[in-house]
Amino acid sequence: MAKVIYKLEDDISTDIIYPGRYMATVLPTETPQYAFADLTDLNKMLNDGNLPQQSIIVAGKNFGCGSSREQACSTLKGHELTVVARNFARIFLQNSINLGLQTIVCPEVDASVGDEMEIADNKLINKTSGKSFEIIPLPQARQSIIDAGGLIPYTRKRLMQNVGK
Repeated sequence: MAKVIYKLEDDISTDIIYPGRYMATVLPTETPQYAFADLTDLNKMLNDGNLPQQSIIVAGKNFGCGSSREQACSTLKGHELTVVARNFARIFLQNSINLGLQTIVCPEVDASVGDEMEIADNKLINKTSGKSFEIIPLPQARQSIIDAGGLIPYTRKRLMQNVGK
């Protein structure tokens, strides 16, 4: 079962997710260590290696606002996190799709650290509180890219299917 490991407010910028001073580090294998570097408690939690499977970060509105740096998504993807937010900045959301980061748009989400969550039938169910919240699903084409692990694996898969014909 998915578990909320951290809760953030509105307007979390890409500078908070992946500070600009680390822009010289762009390899997806290296960026995760700098996730939320200035939120030292969250950064330590992510880098300790003790995250539960299916860890969730819950955020408010406009998650990923600011610059278009895709490292803000790759740093989170490197920890295999799911981000549930009331909504996402447009460029961040597209970058997250392209990189295969699990993002869930849930305008009414209400959860606390430690809550257990389940996704079923376009609803986010907070098993701890017993409340459920409507999810705004991504279009199927975009969700297929995420499910494949990102745009490159998705394209590779599609090309290989066409070669076999």
